[in-house]
Amino acid sequence: MEPDKRIEQLLTTYLVRDNHAASDYFGLIRELLQVKKIDPSVQEYIDQVYGLVEDEIISNQGLPVNEINFGTSGWRGTLGKDVFVKSVGCVTEAIVDLYKLADSDPDLHPHLGVNSFEEARQRGCLVGWDNRFGGEILGRCVADTLLKHGFKVYFCGESTTGVLSASLLELQAAFSVNLTPSHNPLDYGGYKYNAADGGPAASELTSFITDKSRERIDGAAEIETDGISGGGELVEIDSFALWQQLVDRNKEVHRIDYRALIEQVADHPDMDVVIDSVHGASRLHIKRLLGPAVNKLEHLRGEPDVTFGGIAPEPSSKNMSKVTERLQKSRKKLKIGAIIDPDADRIRFTDGTSEISMNQFGAMAYHFLHEYKKLNGMVAKTVATSNLANSVAAILGEELFETKVGFKEFKPVIGEALVYFEESDGISVIGHTPEKDAYIGLLLALDMVVATGRNLSEIKRQMDDIYGEFYPDRDGVLVSLKGDDLMKALAGLEKYQVGSTVKVGSREKTIKEIISKDGRKMIFEDDSWLMIRPSGTEPKVRFYVESRDPDGTTLLVEAAKSMLSEVGLLD
Repeated sequence: MEPDKRIEQLLTTYLVRDNHAASDYFGLIRELLQVKKIDPSVQEYIDQVYGLVEDEIISNQGLPVNEINFGTSGWRGTLGKDVFVKSVGCVTEAIVDLYKLADSDPDLHPHLGVNSFEEARQRGCLVGWDNRFGGEILGRCVADTLLKHGFKVYFCGESTTGVLSASLLELQAAFSVNLTPSHNPLDYGGYKYNAADGGPAASELTSFITDKSRERIDGAAEIETDGISGGGELVEIDSFALWQQLVDRNKEVHRIDYRALIEQVADHPDMDVVIDSVHGASRLHIKRLLGPAVNKLEHLRGEPDVTFGGIAPEPSSKNMSKVTERLQKSRKKLKIGAIIDPDADRIRFTDGTSEISMNQFGAMAYHFLHEYKKLNGMVAKTVATSNLANSVAAILGEELFETKVGFKEFKPVIGEALVYFEESDGISVIGHTPEKDAYIGLLLALDMVVATGRNLSEIKRQMDDIYGEFYPDRDGVLVSLKGDDLMKALAGLEKYQVGSTVKVGSREKTIKEIISKDGRKMIFEDDSWLMIRPSGTEPKVRFYVESRDPDGTTLLVEAAKSMLSEVGLLD
């Protein structure tokens, strides 16, 4: 196939012959995806470019463009440029170093969940990846590195974060590694490490891994990739079957009777379920998850596609539109739609009438477990999440646990909180994993709708009558500042103290409370609020707002942007 002039120009613009570092492969792939919309034969060029990416992933012996850093949910970077065999091997070697340190540092034992290097090797590690390009190459690098050091390796193949966490708990393994950047765009790769408790690793561990990885890669020799074995054992497992086993085993704890629920959905005469996997790893599990209820399922974007069709594969309102359109055409009484991100740790819902983000759904799930399942206990949420859950807990006379962003921050209340969730569409429940899991969220939604005979938007309206109306929103801006420079700029927000006024639309609002445990959350006298914090995984500053009336969120977003302009982070 001879390239036309347009393709030739793109190739010339983005590729530098025999120079991976100077070539922008993913910039080219994005351009080619646009051309593919009118000329499907361009797929041949996309495949060729991915061949170059594969070679870079395998052969890159340089340093990552961006330093390795474990944020709120692992390490992420550009495939080939940051995340490649050598860098992934160095991170894995750093994790091995961490477990060797357990022999001499008992303070690490509670965080690791093991007491010695030998115990870690015997209990083993789970290794998996999402649908990202190069996942198997990087997964085998992790597995080979661990085998070289004598670890038992449970090889999961393509799977999801929640499923690996559940499998870790069921196998009582030492830790898991999932090669995923979660919801980030097609050019990203990532590395999630969970210790023996199945949840995101504590900062005491990730700080060591960050420092040791940087130290190792600075002086690393070439990483071997071909089936090294140093006494470890490789065991292939069905990770999803273990997820099902955990849910079944703990049904008396969370009171979600998985098998009975699926039968109820299957037998329901008036129900539709639409799930959008956005080509991610959930596409492998959804039909097994629903079992006999698959007769109710319409599965969107369930084919493999490492480009996600060129979109950022997050559970956003824009990406939800396909699900909403399908449900709006449905004549069934009960309708559940959901969109799930690539590693299935995030989920967002709709019934075709209203979108239900985790801001609302987490509080709804807590109300459901407390009032319908008759469970007593606290609710846990991040500080950036809607205060609807605060209102539910107050009226039910239960405790609220509110912490900074990051699912690992829920560790103090695992086993106590009925529901723990964050605004970025992550949730889990008592008796399940301490890791966010879209699948348990989907079971909760199905259970709520079947048990009440009402759609999610109807349940939400009933809750509004009891607990009040809350209107949250969020946004973010890319920034060029990093590290100390970024934090210095954000420190300019400290001029806003209790008693200060902020112009929101045409009104001056007075701050009645400041929460600074994660960024800066400013709560106004009318109980509306805005919060600004740096992202832990991307070069962004995020802001979150909540109004008590539907028209106020836009004004709060504009106020947050104005503040960012004042401190020099927004033009």
